[in-house]
Amino acid sequence: MDIGVGLPTTIPGTTGQELTEFARRADRLGFSTLAALDRLVYDSYDAVVSLAAAAAATERIKLAATVLLAAYQPSAALLAKQLASVDRLSNGRLVLGVAAGGREDDFVATGVPYGERGRRLDAMLDEMRQVWAGDSIGPRPVHGQIPVWVGGNSAASLRRAAKYGIGWISGSTPLHMYADAAASVRKAWTDGGRRDQPRLGALAYVAPGPERKQAGGRYVLDYYSYIGRKARFLAEALISDDVLLRETIDGFAAAGCDELMLIPSTSDPDQLDLLAKVAFG
Repeated sequence: MDIGVGLPTTIPGTTGQELTEFARRADRLGFSTLAALDRLVYDSYDAVVSLAAAAAATERIKLAATVLLAAYQPSAALLAKQLASVDRLSNGRLVLGVAAGGREDDFVATGVPYGERGRRLDAMLDEMRQVWAGDSIGPRPVHGQIPVWVGGNSAASLRRAAKYGIGWISGSTPLHMYADAAASVRKAWTDGGRRDQPRLGALAYVAPGPERKQAGGRYVLDYYSYIGRKARFLAEALISDDVLLRETIDGFAAAGCDELMLIPSTSDPDQLDLLAKVAFG
């Protein structure tokens, strides 16, 4: 199983220097992917802009929006151009993760009807594919198309993954439920006529050390305040010690996960050395 790490793009107060150092160090330490979360109505960096900065600071690591809430974007053509630009700047290292989204305020802010987000996302994926395959809007992605990972737990999300994706990435499925979720994805793949195997991904929130867990818990409570009391559960479940981190990595691997993204809850780059020590021995 590959192990990636998230950029601290949604952690308020993160400096540009911390963000680029985070990217450089993750690249050097051997993580498979740098992932960027996406939210509009929050004190956060834009995911696509952040991945462009990471592209300039790194050489080999994949770059992934996991996940981009593309449906609130006003223009599929403009988003396609921005993503293709990042792909070219990184020499073809970009992976696009998308999901319909669950925060209505992000859509209100751009004037996009929240209730139409699923249909709009499907239409945008079709249009972006056409843009990347055409000649009128450049640049072209290095490999012709940009691989797409689809997130979400609904039946529509699984069908979307089978139609458009290289696989599926979970943003919220607990470890003890992951194997069943993976089986549902594989069934959707078969039902959709796919003959290949889906690439399965997952996220796990981390804050190595008691001080980081305390600070990270405050961040998680704020970031996920829209889900009410469940936010406290997420904050308390932050992975802060080496034993639990190792158990989590091994557990997702055993459940069929192909790539686990360790999402930081604080912004200091020093935590990457601690995570790499456990992840890679």
